[in-house]
Amino acid sequence: MITKQFHILGGNMRNLVLFFITAAVLSSCTTGNGELIGVQDREVWYEPQPYGMLFVSQGSYNMGPNDQDVPWAMTAETKTVSVASFWMDETEIINNEYRQFVFWVRDSIARKLLGAQIDEFLIQEDVYGEEINPPFLDWTVRLQWDGDEQREILNEMYYRTEERFYRRKEIDTRKLNYEYWRIDLKQAAKKYDFNNEYRRAWNADEEKYEGEFTDYNYKSPTRGQRIPVKDRASYIIRDVVNVYPDTLCWVGDFTYSYNEPYAKMYFWHPAYDIYPVVGVSWRQARAFCVWRTQLLNGFLNESGETFVQDYRLPTESEWEYASRGGLKQAMYPWGGYYTSNYKGCYVANFKPLRGNYPADGGFYPLMVAHYDPNEWGLYDMGGNVAEWTSNAFDESAYVWSDDLNPDYEYECLPNDPPVLKRKVVRGGSWKDISYYMQCGTRTYEYMDTAKSYIGFRTVRSYLGRDFNDAGSGSQVY
Repeated sequence: MITKQFHILGGNMRNLVLFFITAAVLSSCTTGNGELIGVQDREVWYEPQPYGMLFVSQGSYNMGPNDQDVPWAMTAETKTVSVASFWMDETEIINNEYRQFVFWVRDSIARKLLGAQIDEFLIQEDVYGEEINPPFLDWTVRLQWDGDEQREILNEMYYRTEERFYRRKEIDTRKLNYEYWRIDLKQAAKKYDFNNEYRRAWNADEEKYEGEFTDYNYKSPTRGQRIPVKDRASYIIRDVVNVYPDTLCWVGDFTYSYNEPYAKMYFWHPAYDIYPVVGVSWRQARAFCVWRTQLLNGFLNESGETFVQDYRLPTESEWEYASRGGLKQAMYPWGGYYTSNYKGCYVANFKPLRGNYPADGGFYPLMVAHYDPNEWGLYDMGGNVAEWTSNAFDESAYVWSDDLNPDYEYECLPNDPPVLKRKVVRGGSWKDISYYMQCGTRTYEYMDTAKSYIGFRTVRSYLGRDFNDAGSGSQVY
């Protein structure tokens, strides 16, 4: 290259040396001597393993049933699909983890009430002295529920006197509403102009709610509103969800069955802290994922670190891939064709022997990780409690869904027929027969319902290249 440029310059070596020195000085600080070197102030980043999650390496497998279609449901066929790498919770979300979400919502509502009258609970200026509107909640200020001034302000968060059982002063769980926003990328990806008013089926409406945020009659104004797309803000979806589990599902799910003790204590009593949370609807599970994402990314932002992918419910294909644990044609997550091991002991919590619930060592749900995990270290992928996935349920979804990260989602509206409000449930539960624990069995429940036998676990897409050896996971399972 030097020789080439020397001839171009006519052989004047002195001028050539001066030219290179000047170019080096001018360009070394800006453009890397004129070469394409990328932005140089970027940090070297490796994704740390999320707490309580396991890595599921990318791969392909045969999605679908591995046994006869016992109920003749005809909702699945065998199909080869590929799934990208992701992190997955080692167990279902437990009561104590979900309680952290409930307490956060409770405390944020309390701080909002206090901030309306006590300025110290709000951050009203940023580090540059500019006004923040609306202000942020200051989580460094301690809540004193028994303090004279705070107790009077927070009285409205409790049940009215006539509603209290045994005269206990308790938080009114109907007021624990979580307001959140998410981005509708699928709507944003449609290649139309902003002026097209007909492609909007779901959005935050333009009318603001004027009542108190803690009003337990609060209904989300976002659902069912059809408004035109105006700008990027049109893709920011607002929703409000009551986050407290339906503890009465233990009574409502079963007719002529005595389950009141679990209705009274399963969620809040310390004895059940490490049991899987139940009584959570699909909408509540999704709200939990949004909160968990903001909890972590908010901490990373304050620490000056880079964000990570969002927590979310697993897709149906991700869930089944993780359940199989890399075993070819695995009927159950543990890989065998039977629900008991070589000693005759049951290996999951389900409904064996036509209703002999205690035969497997359980009765109702058991604490998580009570039985052995599958080959990838994931616990309770079959039995204990069934699990929500992110996908809408359609009997023919396997026919027309893609074979690359298959995913079928539908944001239903209040006036949609019930058939469009079904969400895929996987894994079987403590009250199900063994068929529903099979890796390829799919069923559904309605997104606004909460059951005593359905919980959930979250996943997070992996950032970057799979850190396993090249080609790992490429074998079809």
